[in-house]
Parts: sequence; structure tokens; C-alpha cells
Amino acid sequence: MTSGPVGLILAGGLSRRMGGGDKTLRPLGGATVLARIHRRIGPQVDALLLNANGPAARFGLDLPLVPDSLPDTPGPLAGILAGLDHVAEHMPQARYLLTVPADCPFLPADLVARLAAAAADGAACATSGGRAHGVIGLWNIAARGALRHLLVEQGIRRVDAWLARAGAVAVDWPVMPYDPFLNLNTPEDFAAAEQILQAYPAA
Repeated sequence: MTSGPVGLILAGGLSRRMGGGDKTLRPLGGATVLARIHRRIGPQVDALLLNANGPAARFGLDLPLVPDSLPDTPGPLAGILAGLDHVAEHMPQARYLLTVPADCPFLPADLVARLAAAAADGAACATSGGRAHGVIGLWNIAARGALRHLLVEQGIRRVDAWLARAGAVAVDWPVMPYDPFLNLNTPEDFAAAEQILQAYPAA
């Protein structure tokens, strides 16, 4: 029985700034970015899912695949909605969904604990360095109707609009000695991540 949060890794993006392909499958310090996220988030949740479009086998992990249910790849909010709908249908005893992007290899080990403490019966999202990381959050499954209305009825895809609609509480992490929410979008970002691993192997 699942009673704690269910985790969802959002890997539905097109990786345009990396020249296309699955940037989450690129190596970083001897493991893929996705494998690193799996190892960090898996112990923090009761079950872990992967939001992606296309064949599941290419990811090399034994995770249930949850594809977007909306057409035209409308962004990360579609992945969050797909996850909320999947949990509501298949894991009705779960109350919360944790979402994280597939390109943040240094997610903190206390991510779920701190977000859950702040969310109460609502939602919470991570912040660092004065910036909100809107897709790194904990969402009440009951909010899926509001998210569907935002996306489908209103046609709004902005993550900040979802944060406001969900009433997400901001939970801040320090950016020293490194930002735990470093987002890998470019070759330069990967180079910076390699430097972090050289200095902090346990990152």
C-alpha cells in the first residue's frame, strides 16, 4: 500500500539546447544523469514513476512510464498533470506527488521531508538563490482538476501560474557550496557539474 508521496521524474522535454536527444541519459561522473536522480529520489518516495514520451526501454531503468496525456508536448505542466492523473487512478491511497526534472543531478537528500513539512495539505516548491524551481514540488493529488482547468480550459502553460493556483509554499535551499538544483541545459552546464563532482564526490 502506498501512503507516502509518489515520485515522478519529468523527462518529457526535447533537449533543444543540447542538440536534441535525451540529455538525461548523458554520462556524469560515471553514471547517467537519470540514474543519479533515481538513486537520490527513490529512497525518499514510496514509488517512483517516469514521465516521458516514446519507448521506455531507452532509459534503462525499471520504472513505470507515464506519457503526457495532452497533445503537442505542452511543457512540464502536462507531465505533472499526467502524473497526478496516473496516481489518482492507480494509487488512490496516495495523497501527494513529488515532481522533479530529469536534468537536476544534485537534488538534496532532504527534498521530500522539507517540502512535505511545508506543504501541509497544499503544495510546496523548491527555491534557491532567489529563484523558484517550479517543477520541483510536492502536489496534492486533489489539485489535478485545477491543473487540468489551467492547461486545457485556459490554455495557460506557465509554471508560475500553476504555483500561484496551487498556493505552493516556497522552501529555500542554500546555493553554497553548490546549488542542489543546478539544471543541465547546455554543454557548459555539464562541465560545471563535472567540476562540482570533482570537488564534492558525494554531491
